[in-house]
Amino acid sequence: MDFEWAELRASCGIAEDAAVLALNKPAGISVTGERHDSDIVEAAAAAGETLYPVHRIDKVTSGLVLLAKELTAHGQLTRQFNKQTAEKAYLAIVESTGLPDRGVIELPLSVGRKNRVRIAAPRERIREQAGRWFVDDADLLATKNYPSVTRFATVLRTDEHTLLAVRPITGRRHQIRVHLAWIGHPILGDPLFDKSGRYDRTYLHSWQLGLAAPWRTPPELTVRATPSSDFWQPIQPASDTDAILQRADELLHTIE
Repeated sequence: MDFEWAELRASCGIAEDAAVLALNKPAGISVTGERHDSDIVEAAAAAGETLYPVHRIDKVTSGLVLLAKELTAHGQLTRQFNKQTAEKAYLAIVESTGLPDRGVIELPLSVGRKNRVRIAAPRERIREQAGRWFVDDADLLATKNYPSVTRFATVLRTDEHTLLAVRPITGRRHQIRVHLAWIGHPILGDPLFDKSGRYDRTYLHSWQLGLAAPWRTPPELTVRATPSSDFWQPIQPASDTDAILQRADELLHTIE
């Protein structure tokens, strides 16, 4: 997706101070490292602004992206992601129903052929007990694996789809997408797992971040990115989206 940095910055900026810039990124724009299309960091640099990504979300994912404007803040913030103390929350719409009110996915990840992220065990060995998905150690593949934990709460159910509030405890590449797909509930429009062609975007949204920010008073940074109207299309909520987001926020506190 082509874009002008000044226009994106103006229309998608949701928080800024001397050290950081937070954007509500549209789906289809890469944060950094894109080979063929423009990405946020490259576009900013071309316009004379140096930004350092604090974290990454996938190109197909919309929502909150936090960028540091100077290296001291970048180091302070990225360490929190590395130590898993950053509080992250996502919204996801999945292509099925039947998920419990709350659940935890404790499935280690590995990297397979063509650099694809997968569960580090055969799919048929995944077990579910009382809303917990896991595999026994004896069923792990003979390859390097990365412990990965995703917690979720069900916010809204329709006849065909489910809206989830998701809290990734670890932050592996493609973690939420792979975890949900491998337990049988892929995210709508996910190009890795949804081959239906019914959707023009992936319905995963980076919603909230909470981090310590020593340069601020009080020394904390809490940012939220409200989903755009296109995110709600598959579920067509009958009630106000603000009420849905309030319920999702309340449920997040039950899965910490």
